Amino acid sequence: MPRARKKVPSVRPPPPFDALAFLTSSGISKKITQCRPFELIFSQGDSCDNVMYIQKGAVRLSVLSHGGKEAIVGVMGPGDFLGEGALAGQPVRMGTATAVSATTLLVLPKKQMIQLLHDEPGFSDRFIEYMLSRNIRIEEDLVDQLFNSSEKRLARTLLLLARYGKEDRPQGVLPKLSQEMLAEMIGTTRSRVNFFMNKFRKLGFIEYNGGLKINTSLLSVVLHDNPN
Repeated sequence: MPRARKKVPSVRPPPPFDALAFLTSSGISKKITQCRPFELIFSQGDSCDNVMYIQKGAVRLSVLSHGGKEAIVGVMGPGDFLGEGALAGQPVRMGTATAVSATTLLVLPKKQMIQLLHDEPGFSDRFIEYMLSRNIRIEEDLVDQLFNSSEKRLARTLLLLARYGKEDRPQGVLPKLSQEMLAEMIGTTRSRVNFFMNKFRKLGFIEYNGGLKINTSLLSVVLHDNPN
């Protein structure tokens, strides 16, 4: 008579590390900063002595050239870090951070951040995951600029801003961004952005209803070849 197989109890994976709950715990030295829309958070050239965690809102990162030309290099949202260059010995800020909407930041001194990364493996893993994701995003942005049409670049930027694919965060509604800002981000003109936004609206990819809502159907623009 064959032996009955023993049932192996299923092991549930541990829940993902909650960086926000960890950073807001009372035992961590931090400062909570509330920023109004378009308020300056830090300027290019400022001392780089802390790291910030975006609790809510959106932050625009920009760089100013010696000739006075400004370029928007990204828009960060909840769960993202700012000023992490301090951990690598960066003495001054390499860009300017400005709140796009009402934003709440948790500000941690450099020494405190380093200590947390050493002492809490879960937080360290979460931070490494963020840095790897950001590096991948930078590479994808470069490919996007080199090879994709302005229509595809706009669609991808809108999906990223809407936090598409982020299961633990709300999706769909964007912070208030002007068409001029979107044009700077994707390297085209405001008139082209306006043309494509109207096209996306007519096709049902986006909606204007008390704000800009991004529908997942916009992904079809990114996945298919659509000539300009």
